Amino acid sequence: MSYTVKDHYKLFLAGKDVKGEADPIAIEDPSTGKTIAYSHAASPEQVAQAVTAAQEAFDSGVWSRRAPADRAAVMSDIARAFSAKVKDLAVLESMQTGRPYREMSIQLGRLHEWFEYAGALARTEEGSTQPVRGSLLNFVKREPLGVCALISSFNHPLLISIKKLAFALAAGNSVILKPSELAPLSVLELGKIVQSAGLPDGVLSILPGFGATTGAALVSDPRIKKVDLTGGTAAGRAIGEVVGRNLASYTAELGGKAPIVVFENVDLDVAVNGVAFASFIASGQTCVAGTRIIIQKTIFNAFVSALSTKCASIARRIGSPFNKDSMMGPVISARQLGVVETLVESAKGDGATIVCGGERLKGASSLDGHELSNGYFYPPTLITGTETVPATSLRIWREEAFGPVLVLVPFETEADAITLANDSEYGLGSAIWTRDGAQALRVSSALDHGLCWVNTHHRNDPSSPWGGLKNSGVGRENGHEAYRAYTQSKSVVINYATEEESRVMDDWFREEDREVRYG
Repeated sequence: MSYTVKDHYKLFLAGKDVKGEADPIAIEDPSTGKTIAYSHAASPEQVAQAVTAAQEAFDSGVWSRRAPADRAAVMSDIARAFSAKVKDLAVLESMQTGRPYREMSIQLGRLHEWFEYAGALARTEEGSTQPVRGSLLNFVKREPLGVCALISSFNHPLLISIKKLAFALAAGNSVILKPSELAPLSVLELGKIVQSAGLPDGVLSILPGFGATTGAALVSDPRIKKVDLTGGTAAGRAIGEVVGRNLASYTAELGGKAPIVVFENVDLDVAVNGVAFASFIASGQTCVAGTRIIIQKTIFNAFVSALSTKCASIARRIGSPFNKDSMMGPVISARQLGVVETLVESAKGDGATIVCGGERLKGASSLDGHELSNGYFYPPTLITGTETVPATSLRIWREEAFGPVLVLVPFETEADAITLANDSEYGLGSAIWTRDGAQALRVSSALDHGLCWVNTHHRNDPSSPWGGLKNSGVGRENGHEAYRAYTQSKSVVINYATEEESRVMDDWFREEDREVRYG
């Protein structure tokens, strides 16, 4: 953990470090509230320059027409170069997000797999031949789209960026990547890594900036052929309108309010540990975080009690992100802390029961003396309804808090559990805890969510499709489906008829009244 943070991080524009023309962005450490560095921000004019460079690189064929096997070799080199930098990158991720170093180092340790997998897809992509009539050969091949805009989020700066970038590059596209203005530093370092591994200049630019300026200029550029966004549902709708007007492709992973259904036949300790991981990893700041815990009535009180004990254990062990014993970090910003506090106070005002947590952490950490008051720390919090105030009537049952706050409700029958789980405008992640295999199949089929885990949560693999239903987005990340979404099909039809046959069949405007081919 010897990485030295720079004072200023410049744009990575077409392979070069370039000063931003917009006002620089102060990057905070959410565990201390202090500014750790400044990120340069791209002006709309610099966005246009990056798109021009990306389009020129694409048109030149230096990457877009390189043999897939050669692109795959570069992807493997990127994977190795990235792995060599994981320790430094994990320090930077922890500093700009506040998440524990132990958490970030383990997460980043897997990200090379996305480059390797996407490269393997490029190497093994096959075309097809179509069964057409006549002396014609029709083959179909896949080609890259062009210049693609990727918009990432703060909660997993590198993971979310790489989930998009690996497939876009492997398919042969040029890319403009806009990281979150809250956590752009590690993503900017990624630019140098891929460049060192052999990606040609111009193919990738990384442009931090605010959504209203940098982001708007990027997604509205008519030269952008695909936008891939991770963000809130409101932003997703607004960007989708712009993308639609430009007739570009669109993938969006948006908000979530994930249910976890816990049946009475589970091992209580195993289920409690699973729910705690699902809900409190990244301080609850994931789109698939378990936030609506739906528990069979026969075990409801026992489960709430056991989970409350687990929450207390976590809260006692919150401290510096660089303490290996620290279990959970802060939320990303004062603004986000305010969102969490507003929703919890709303629940209190409505008469809900706060089982544990419910107040911002202040004072010195009992773990290591870290001053929690300076950061944006919020403890694991459990909320239940009462006989007169059902939990399903609370704002926080429906609204995404993006913090470590759970609402717990009981259910009686399997049908009740399904109804409660689907009671949301969102449909991204969900989970079921049961020992009954038939029940797992029934319930997973009935849930309106793009992801469903059984007796686990947050499992993520480059080969496994990831995306939501309803207001949680469109399209999928990961897997062959994501790779295909960064390509388009080209149908080539070749006439191999003899000249004699062509003279007979292909003279549409002949004077004789004889059979002639059409279509």
